[in-house]
Amino acid sequence: MRGFSAGAVRPVFRPVALPVGVGLFTTALYTLFSALQWRSVAAPSWDLGIFTQLARQYALLETPIVTIKGEGFNLLGDHFHPLLMMLGPIFAAFPHAFTLLVVQNALFGLAAAALTYGAIRLLDPVTGTLFGLAFAFSWGLQSAMEAQFHEIAFAVPLLALSLTAFLLRKWMACLLWAMPLVFVKEDLGLTVAALGIVLAARSRHPRGIWLAVWGLGWFALASLVILPLLNPNGAWAYSSSIDLMGILGDPAALLQPQKGVTVALLLVAGGLIAVRSPLALVLLPTLAWRFLSDNSGYWGPTWQYSAVLMPIVFAAALDGIVLVRASRRGWLRAYGRQAASVSIVAGLVLATTLPLFKLTDVSANFSTDRTAAATAALSGVPDGAVVESDIGLMNYLVERTDVYWLGNQNPLPDYLVIDLLAGGLPSEWSSAQVVAEALHPGARFTTIYSAGGYEVARADPTG
Repeated sequence: MRGFSAGAVRPVFRPVALPVGVGLFTTALYTLFSALQWRSVAAPSWDLGIFTQLARQYALLETPIVTIKGEGFNLLGDHFHPLLMMLGPIFAAFPHAFTLLVVQNALFGLAAAALTYGAIRLLDPVTGTLFGLAFAFSWGLQSAMEAQFHEIAFAVPLLALSLTAFLLRKWMACLLWAMPLVFVKEDLGLTVAALGIVLAARSRHPRGIWLAVWGLGWFALASLVILPLLNPNGAWAYSSSIDLMGILGDPAALLQPQKGVTVALLLVAGGLIAVRSPLALVLLPTLAWRFLSDNSGYWGPTWQYSAVLMPIVFAAALDGIVLVRASRRGWLRAYGRQAASVSIVAGLVLATTLPLFKLTDVSANFSTDRTAAATAALSGVPDGAVVESDIGLMNYLVERTDVYWLGNQNPLPDYLVIDLLAGGLPSEWSSAQVVAEALHPGARFTTIYSAGGYEVARADPTG
């Protein structure tokens, strides 16, 4: 039996070593941030709590009933994301809310490795690796990481893998990696359709048309049938936020500063050359539903909403660079040789404004002043209890108790847990007793803990 020589191994090792390194470094740095954020009891939103409840239900092989959203609320009626069933076995092995943060970071790391691989193949090892790092720590991914877990975590690597295959002219792989996107979130069916059209045009093969039909079909089925069927209100919950008639009556409403900032950041991230690629068209479905919405929270570059745009704009930049190599315009060919550097430098310039820069001063940005008080408050709530909570300690309760958000009409809980400083409570709700009276008039609660802005009240069974 012949052994392997070093020369036989190197050609296989070289193309993957740098991308794997970028992926592992991305995962590690993001997880460090998540760990510090978790330790400081930061709660950006209720999303981590919601998806932890979903993962907990899937781990038990049960319907994803998420009581944070409401009594008996099936989360598949909120957004169409059956691919999140993959969280079930992971959560069964590691039943902790923090697990979801690690999963998201690893998925972002996988996306970074995939796109770095494509960049190295199309550029050179050094430039390709730096370009991959620019993607890995781009503003869209960092914002999503700071906002904590969201379903789009699964979309980012699928897009990166599909688009990398597109760049390398592996048409069937591009199609296969894109297909599961329709099971991440309903609007991604339109993104898949757009990619299918571009794939058909580039490959000159009908497989792209079939991908477009697949995407449009699942978007229609999810938004018109499945979501209304499973939603307690019998409708797709987010369709009403798009007011086309209002926008047609006042087109100026589209011109909002936040939207302009998002577009400008996309242009800079893509080194300006992304618009040269037809892949830039794949950005349009996501930008359309965001910019047509009356919810201003969708317009800007914050939260998780731009994460799915990052693999698209960086892949479009790579494709644009390749396309201009054959341009008849000398200035365009010359710019194409520098375009990757524009994306890299833009990432460096923006770095001081992005979440990871907080790691340069851990004590100031990840304060643990309230950690001891939060830990004591949590210790007063037994496993398996029914808890009504604001967002303050919600993410720390969901893995072992049945949590309801106090903004809904809920059954009488065993415990009421509030964060007077960062829980998002109305200013007039100044104590657990005031909250209890407002939410459950006539019921009696005894405050069993009050320190550091946290209060825990226990329902009196005789009351």
